[in-house]
Amino acid sequence: MSSVAHPNLAVKLPAWRSRLLLLALLAWFAALALRALYLQGLHNDFLQQKGESRYSRVIELTATRGRIVDRNNEPLAISTPVESVAASPADVEITPEQVKRLARLLGTDAGELRKKFADIRREFVYLKRQLPPDEAARVVALGIPGLILQREYRRYYPAGEVTAHLIGITDVDGRGREALELAFEGELAGRAGSRRVIKDRLGQIVEDMESIRAPQNGRTLALSIDARIQYLAYRELKTAVAANRARAGSIVVLDVATGEVLAMASVPSFNPNNREHFDPRRARNRAVTDLFEPGSTLKPFTAAAALESGTVRPESVIQTAPGQFAIGNRVIHDAHPQSALTVAQVIQKSSNIGAAKMALDLKPETLWSLFHQVGFGVPPRSGFPGEVSGRLRAAAS
Repeated sequence: MSSVAHPNLAVKLPAWRSRLLLLALLAWFAALALRALYLQGLHNDFLQQKGESRYSRVIELTATRGRIVDRNNEPLAISTPVESVAASPADVEITPEQVKRLARLLGTDAGELRKKFADIRREFVYLKRQLPPDEAARVVALGIPGLILQREYRRYYPAGEVTAHLIGITDVDGRGREALELAFEGELAGRAGSRRVIKDRLGQIVEDMESIRAPQNGRTLALSIDARIQYLAYRELKTAVAANRARAGSIVVLDVATGEVLAMASVPSFNPNNREHFDPRRARNRAVTDLFEPGSTLKPFTAAAALESGTVRPESVIQTAPGQFAIGNRVIHDAHPQSALTVAQVIQKSSNIGAAKMALDLKPETLWSLFHQVGFGVPPRSGFPGEVSGRLRAAAS
């Protein structure tokens, strides 16, 4: 048997190659060490931000909206705590069955929930606003990671439709949208605060770190309104509108000594506690936003102007027979024709002819001046949104 000698397979590498590889490794480790020193010692903001983004959150602390009360401190608008369900889509871990159960609890569509969970670019998305605490507790019981409960406040109006046009409403974010809620938004809203907390993977707060800004609650707004008079005025107005088959009606009750508004109501009204069926056409406070013909309420002012100018005295007699009186191409009538009436009786009987004759004895500027001085044609400056000034025509020459 013959044998074949195999050549030596071991190849000796040049020494410079091993040294080059060693230097390359040392340089790589040195670069890593310098980078670690830079990030952790000299410029660690980036790593801190990345780390804190995993667990640290800044949450908004909602300010409590100020109450609205009547002159006797009876509440007309208050804020009650509710919970809103939100989610961090990137942190949500949910099964198809849990989606269906969550949709049933929230009263929404399961498909809409899936769309919100799929948008992982958003850090925060509302699923349902302003749930009662017991319903929010059932949502938490599902134990779905990534769901968040946000404390909010829902506006409640104890008097309902009785004060709806006067008090107004707020939107889902708690901002005033009508009437006094809108007019005094700055005083009622307050200022939200914020706080830094640590949350776990379920979105629950596990540690309270620091207060960034304390919330400032809104101030209480006290009105001149008397809730008892307001109720009686609304009840009688509603009855009168129904009895006369009118489309709408308004009523204002004033304290004649001070000018304070004790009641203000309009019909038809609406339920401010039910925003789902809110009709903006029913939200107009006709007492301050609509123009109307004052009618016979102007007669006492006409008599006052005549008495002040000296053209008549309280006992002066004015002939109103035969119950009609021509002025230019118009003829005015008395609903109940009388004969001779004193100035006091003109007001008592509401005689159109007697008031017209007193007015015609005055200079046009005199009558216009008194109407203007008592506020006709001038904005009432109540601060109520949408109030109109009325229309006072220029004095005739």
